[in-house]
Amino acid sequence: MVRSHSPDGAVMVRCEHPLRPREKARETACESARGEGEERTVSALLVPPGRVPQPRNPGVALRTITAETYRAFLASPAGAALGAGFLQCPSWADVKEGWRAQLLGWGPDPEAGELTGVALVLLRQFPGTRKYFAYLPEGPVADWNDLDVDDWLGPLLEHLRRAGAFAVRIGPSPAYRRWDAALLKPLTGPGRRLGDVLASEVDPLGTAVAERLRARGWRRCGGDGTGGNGTGGGTGGDGDAQPRHVFQVPLAGRTTEDLWSGLNQEWRRNVRRARKEGVEVVVGSAAELPEFYRLLGITERRDGFRLGRSLAYYERQYAVLNAEEPGRMKLYLARHRGEILAAHTMITVGRRAWYQTGASADHRREVRPSNALQWRMLLDAHALGADVYDMRGVPSTLDPEERTYGLLRWKLGTGGQVVETLGEWERALGGSANHALHRAFQAYLNRR
Repeated sequence: MVRSHSPDGAVMVRCEHPLRPREKARETACESARGEGEERTVSALLVPPGRVPQPRNPGVALRTITAETYRAFLASPAGAALGAGFLQCPSWADVKEGWRAQLLGWGPDPEAGELTGVALVLLRQFPGTRKYFAYLPEGPVADWNDLDVDDWLGPLLEHLRRAGAFAVRIGPSPAYRRWDAALLKPLTGPGRRLGDVLASEVDPLGTAVAERLRARGWRRCGGDGTGGNGTGGGTGGDGDAQPRHVFQVPLAGRTTEDLWSGLNQEWRRNVRRARKEGVEVVVGSAAELPEFYRLLGITERRDGFRLGRSLAYYERQYAVLNAEEPGRMKLYLARHRGEILAAHTMITVGRRAWYQTGASADHRREVRPSNALQWRMLLDAHALGADVYDMRGVPSTLDPEERTYGLLRWKLGTGGQVVETLGEWERALGGSANHALHRAFQAYLNRR
């Protein structure tokens, strides 16, 4: 019997099953580091919630940096190891209208490119004030294993406070829990949710990061995160802007034959059906974005969700991401008898690939264009050397009677894993005025 704390602070008691080899290795690594770092870890946790901790290492400096320096760090071995997502690339600042952006870096000498972490910060002005809400989508890009997290987190918060931010929201990268597809398939039922099922893996780093943030006065948006529908890559927990639960297909160390055998019977049958019916999958261009957007509108109406984005948004996204790196964003099209029946977008950064948005027509669904698209995108991500193919948001429901369960069921067929991230965390930047603005801003967002 193991007692542990979830990221929302609740105590969980669970029966531990035997560790898999990778889990055993991770636990062994944690144990070996515990002795030498235990004193530092405990002292790092004992920080009054209302105070920004002071850095312990004066050798770490934080500065605004150029986009070129930022990209060079992400492309370096040290930067690539941190696994930045596309929402933390400099180009994402040009996708988001209505936000100011800052590129920050920290390390021994940021101006010279000697960095250990970076962050794209989006700043939204609170109407009627000169104050800003600071948002780091799926960021910062940092080493969350670092016990001396205050060496960079403290200066980051102080910089944002001086820049006029009244509150900050971050999205730490460590995972919290994982459920294998094979585990979840037989455990669906009325009223059931992911949290009702013992995870295949609980990541100790994710648990530790949640405890460290909570000790520093951060609040997890959406609480325990059992809600959220994940439809079309939507929110994963009530209050999260990014999906808390995502679906990932591991690619590292696997052959294309492994990927094929990882698909369930229905998926293999549907891919074969698409091939037999003559569905052709091609990579399109910006010229096909209007057709993608038309199909997206059909998909939203059919599946009962709305992303609320314009054609101009996708055209801007396609242009700026591919200007940063040619081929970063691709539009895949499934044609049948000369007609585009489905269109999906894929984004790649480093050794990660994401299926971002999918759209399909209401007719001729029996030829399975979406299955054909995803199989091609999986193969292309594998050929590019990606370690993970991330299919983005999924709902937390395991109830087949709920409308959103269909999205999870479809992604489970690829044989990957549901991953619960740590979600997003917020805190006001000290002072009664900033706390009052933070509460008012939350009320403002809820009315929009």
